[in-house]
Amino acid sequence: MKKTLITATLAATTLAGAQLAAAARDYITIVGSSTVFPFATVVAERFGRGTTFKTPNVESTGSGGGLKLFCNGVGVQHPDITNSSRRIKASEVEMCHENGVTHIVEVLIGYDGIVLANSVKSRPMQLTRKDIFLALAKEIPNPDGTETLVANPYKTWKDVNPALPSTRIEVLGPPPTSGTRDAFAELALEGGCKAFDWVAGLKKKDKNKYKSVCHTVREDGPYIDAGENDNLIVQKLNANPNALGVFGFSFLDQNSDKVQGSLIDNREPTFESIADGSYPVSRPLYFYVKKAHVGVIPGIKEYLAEFTSERAWGEEGYLTEKGMIPLPDQERAKVGGNVKMLKNLAM
Repeated sequence: MKKTLITATLAATTLAGAQLAAAARDYITIVGSSTVFPFATVVAERFGRGTTFKTPNVESTGSGGGLKLFCNGVGVQHPDITNSSRRIKASEVEMCHENGVTHIVEVLIGYDGIVLANSVKSRPMQLTRKDIFLALAKEIPNPDGTETLVANPYKTWKDVNPALPSTRIEVLGPPPTSGTRDAFAELALEGGCKAFDWVAGLKKKDKNKYKSVCHTVREDGPYIDAGENDNLIVQKLNANPNALGVFGFSFLDQNSDKVQGSLIDNREPTFESIADGSYPVSRPLYFYVKKAHVGVIPGIKEYLAEFTSERAWGEEGYLTEKGMIPLPDQERAKVGGNVKMLKNLAM
């Protein structure tokens, strides 16, 4: 039975490769994270101008949405590369393998911070991760001090913390398919959740319950799913100076004339604070390459070479001008070497 399955899988992979070769596209298709989108776009544009290859087509679909498209199979109808503002999950690798995408190259490109920003027309907010958790979690520890959970009752920031303004909690952020949303839940919400010792203790007793409490965003109005369009969030923040928006530092950096980042745990989101790890809500950025498409779709190796060149992702590279925080030299050299060898992803 196992031998038959292996034979069938090999046959399917060979057939997919043959079909891909027979009907190859002449340009690279890239999907995925809205946070990585501006970085991939500038690399794609420079690559198109500086080589004989066509400019890759880059779409912003969100990290989860991009990985789903990427893992759907091998062939010209499927993307070659997907960008992600979080690492690929084991379940997604399994989905890829089930659909014949068995060889994947992981490229860690740099770091980004997640910011809670508001309009420059307002005063900047000073928040803790505990404040963020209490404002945005679906369930919170009972305000009466008992070790029970209640549906989040808070309507204003002052309800959350008497030191904060009495404005209504209104936060525009990414949808569940977004890597930014995943990272925000893990770094900001869970970071605040841990401030309650008995909730933190759930991690050892009941991991699923702990994750449910610490990662689930409320759905009763204060958190508004604004889709994958960060430009739209900035427009809405301008229209409503009392609202806050969740997006990557790079987008804040590009729109500093319109929006400002909140201090989180007394740390301002800056290039330096994210690079040195002192800003508490920061995360790594990735993209993933379908190895079966390399050498068939023109230009993939060359695109990888451009992205991992010093002029692009180096300390003084053009991606830093877009707000990406580069990897340390040693880590950059290691990742660059793995990419050059097209080393297979190891979880």
